[in-house]
Amino acid sequence: MAKVTTGYKDHIAYVTLARPDKHNALDEEMIEAIIAAGQEVAASDARAVVLAGSGKSFCAGLDMAALAGFAQRDLSTLVMERTHHDANAFQEVAMVWRRVPVPVIAAIHGACFGGGLQIALGADIRIAHPEAQLSVMEMKWGLIPDMGGMALLPRLLRSDVLRRLTYTAEKVGAQQALGWGLLSELADSPLTRAQELATVIAAKSPSAIRAAKRMIAFAESGAGQADVLLAESAEQLELIGKPDQMEAVAAQLQKRPPDFG
Repeated sequence: MAKVTTGYKDHIAYVTLARPDKHNALDEEMIEAIIAAGQEVAASDARAVVLAGSGKSFCAGLDMAALAGFAQRDLSTLVMERTHHDANAFQEVAMVWRRVPVPVIAAIHGACFGGGLQIALGADIRIAHPEAQLSVMEMKWGLIPDMGGMALLPRLLRSDVLRRLTYTAEKVGAQQALGWGLLSELADSPLTRAQELATVIAAKSPSAIRAAKRMIAFAESGAGQADVLLAESAEQLELIGKPDQMEAVAAQLQKRPPDFG
């Protein structure tokens, strides 16, 4: 059985972690499947992505049986080799969603721990059930977040909150996580809400949405103001007067839904 499934409908890609008997815990095969799904979606014509987990949880983190297997490998190569752009394979399970050129919406329920939380951090937007539980759990096992967390968490959390969650490995409820900035919103049905939001995004100009994601990533990268302003102008120049932008204007003036093909 596939440990990750990918499907497409109405310009939306649906990626589902599919190891429900293990709360979608991550082993080597599943890590590879998640990366492959992200790469597939990135190469598709999808306009938005819904990322979810099957069963009782989004993802409970690393399968500890798999960790024992990793420990018997050449750890220096396994951890230090940059196999995916600037990341190793463990980091790419989160970072691949940042590389996907369209918005990714994570629908979170149940446990979202450790590597599972870091996968969710790779999404643009995180919607969680009010009873979901989140944790930066690596310290429980004598480790630090190493699946993209240290590249992503500081963009969302105050330093004291980041330190508390990292040092303690405590589980926090969705309401607290929302207040701290780990989550975008809460919903009784995160998957339904993610689908609704993806539908709204998929109806927008595809080229403008992709430009917006590129521009936000560049602006968040620490680039100087002058470089951000120049990049903003360059992105806009590539949109103005092009077919997608003209269709967006025509649809507004004619009071109809746009048709981007």
